Amino acid sequence: MLSPDEAANLIEAIAARQDRAAFASLFRHYAPRVKAFIMRGGTDAETAQDVAQEALIMVWRKAASFDRGRASVATWIYTIARNKRIDLARRAGGQVLSTEDWLTVFAPEEEDADKSVLAGQTYTRVKELLGGLSADQLVVIRKAFFEDKTHTAIAEELKLPLGTVKSRIRLALGRLRDALEKDET
Repeated sequence: MLSPDEAANLIEAIAARQDRAAFASLFRHYAPRVKAFIMRGGTDAETAQDVAQEALIMVWRKAASFDRGRASVATWIYTIARNKRIDLARRAGGQVLSTEDWLTVFAPEEEDADKSVLAGQTYTRVKELLGGLSADQLVVIRKAFFEDKTHTAIAEELKLPLGTVKSRIRLALGRLRDALEKDET
């Protein structure tokens, strides 16, 4: 697992020296994650692999444009991948998800009908519960679980103490867990 600083250092090495070893490390770490991210949007595995490779080629080409102060490496790479997926969908005449539907990227996929219904109900309930979190809690949950950011990166980005970020995440997860457990009884 790469730390945010390690990933940023790799990007900077790629930008400064076209460091192939740095790119290989970055590719090994992010390629499977980007592929999974694209597949969660409904793209088939082969196309997701192509999109992930195109996104990471763009990372190689545009490494000099990365700004550590504006975004984490993960956010930057996922944004590139998302844009590549949107471009692909537009070229194919497909539908592009709106920003409001960001959570649907993480909708569960189950083959068994009973499990699918249950998963859909759980998904709907979690989405509902997320809407009930405070704005502060929702921001840190989104960054931690949907943008794959570390607690430290979130604290730096939001200019909050690390303890505050951890506390908000812990309280939000506790609230979600308690509500889901209450639903089961």
